[in-house]
Amino acid sequence: MRIQIKDPTMKTSRRDFLIGTSAVAGSSLVVPLSTLAAQKAPKKATKQKEEAGEDVSTNEDLMREHGVLNRVLLIYDEAIRRIQANEKFDATVVTKSAGIIKSFIEDYHEKLEEDHIFPRFEQTGKLIELTTNLRAQHAMGRRVTERIMAAAKNGDNETLRTMLAAFNRMYRPHEAREDTVLFPALHKVVSKHEYDAMGEEFERIERKTFGGDGFDMAVDQVTELEKQFGIYDISQFTPTLPPAK
Repeated sequence: MRIQIKDPTMKTSRRDFLIGTSAVAGSSLVVPLSTLAAQKAPKKATKQKEEAGEDVSTNEDLMREHGVLNRVLLIYDEAIRRIQANEKFDATVVTKSAGIIKSFIEDYHEKLEEDHIFPRFEQTGKLIELTTNLRAQHAMGRRVTERIMAAAKNGDNETLRTMLAAFNRMYRPHEAREDTVLFPALHKVVSKHEYDAMGEEFERIERKTFGGDGFDMAVDQVTELEKQFGIYDISQFTPTLPPAK
């Protein structure tokens, strides 16, 4: 699902979100060879450890991408709240959030599901009704996203509120059903070897699509938008209970 966000104000890599980063000049100090050798060993081990840490299963990969989707839904929730309360808000936050949905969820994540996940079930006659509904919701979600972006651009807050609410209402049960029914059942329709190979293929597609770790890029982007909207600090979502009677 993979058209990258073209908004010049939206950064598309992890480095783009790190402010004030500067290049480190090379050192002119002469270091003994023994010291250089000692330095190279731990660096290599660290690199191997980092690469091993990036090895995620097929389902974990898909589910953490749902985490990105959920964080955008929270931004949509806040936009809905502000519209209903007649509070001013920066519509570009909604536009950029919809851009993440389009590039990372619709054009990348959902395309993986449509090209690689759903066919496995359809070919084996498993969960056909579910995959049919999921495909239909993908198609409808893309239409709703187009209307969200148009309404945000035009300042049509009533249409924007309606479309954001419709999107959230559909995608919360959508992703929940995938996470609890579809993805766990994947082990029943593919072999372990095929399951592992799918994970490797998804990683290859991700890096080709985004020129790097698309998940990390999307997380960085949504984090920045949460901060702009004032909802990054999750402690604000902790309820305060009245004294027990």
